[in-house]
Amino acid sequence: MKIAIVSITKHGTETARKLAEDMQANLYYMSKFRHGDEEEKGITLFDGSVRLQLPMMFERYDGIVLIISLGAVVRMIAPILKDKKTDPAVVVLDDRAEHAISVLSGHIGGANELTHKVARLTGARPVITTASDVQKTIPVDMFGREFGWTFEYDQYLTQAAAAVVNEEPVLVVQESGETSWWKHARPMPQHIRTVTSVEEAAQTAHHAALVVTHRLLSEKDLASLQYPVVYRPKSIVIGIGCNRGTDEREIEAVVDETLRELSFSKRCIRTVASINLKKDEEGILSLAEKNNWPFTTFSPDELNKAPMSEKSETVFKFTGAYGVSEPAAYLASGGGRIVLPKKKSGNVTISIAVMQETSLSIREHT
Repeated sequence: MKIAIVSITKHGTETARKLAEDMQANLYYMSKFRHGDEEEKGITLFDGSVRLQLPMMFERYDGIVLIISLGAVVRMIAPILKDKKTDPAVVVLDDRAEHAISVLSGHIGGANELTHKVARLTGARPVITTASDVQKTIPVDMFGREFGWTFEYDQYLTQAAAAVVNEEPVLVVQESGETSWWKHARPMPQHIRTVTSVEEAAQTAHHAALVVTHRLLSEKDLASLQYPVVYRPKSIVIGIGCNRGTDEREIEAVVDETLRELSFSKRCIRTVASINLKKDEEGILSLAEKNNWPFTTFSPDELNKAPMSEKSETVFKFTGAYGVSEPAAYLASGGGRIVLPKKKSGNVTISIAVMQETSLSIREHT
């Protein structure tokens, strides 16, 4: 997070200077509290109302720590608020650094996390009022974030969050992704249950459904659930083989077509993999960079030790491996489930694996 720290008082400025150094944050305070080293340290001085600085900060920073009274902050930021998906995290620290208060964008914006960090560094008491944090339950708008999950179908986010904190029947429908998402010391509340498929969820009474899946859901699937929110885990691994010089657009077209055929979400791709002979293949490299996918390669010996549905003497003749895309997908997924052993289209061969919980855990520790 890109953080700004702001102070308008003498005592607050002393705290702000130390906190900014500890957090490597950008610091703003009033000119009358000048120390003489501001230019050297990149500190910004200002005169007049801090209110005039806030619109710029809302555009420039992910988080803002204001050493100003809570009431004043609320009045100043009210006119420039947009929505919780774009507003920065705002934390208020009192002048004596006794309380750090999460004010805005607690979950999605990261204000709750930022509040705890400020509290640790200053000795302040963190004040968090978000219901899911207070109750130590599932934060619906942050569910699985530590694993890289994103939510996609989120029009019922508010209703699902209300069901969780009001202890109404909630289903976690988990078809893929990490299962170690319950982080609290206490047992999971009885009103939260887990099922393994949308079909099972549709037959189970619930007031909200948190659906973790790599599959594209149909309107019928969504209509069978009450207040569904769909999360996309990083659980798909693509194994790729191609002729030398194959264009990125051709490779991506095959990937997109194959995912549509399988009804899989492109947002769930975790990595792409191939043989180490392709480590400099421009088409694959460009595709991976464009989509922010890691690219993993394996030696022929490694590939030959992996299970594969069929071995090709022709592929072995040119690469030293009896197969490329399928064993690469298997290895890169940590032994995940192969859902597409091999498909050849034009200059591209593609295989797809879905990571299981055991393989997810293995990959996290390698």
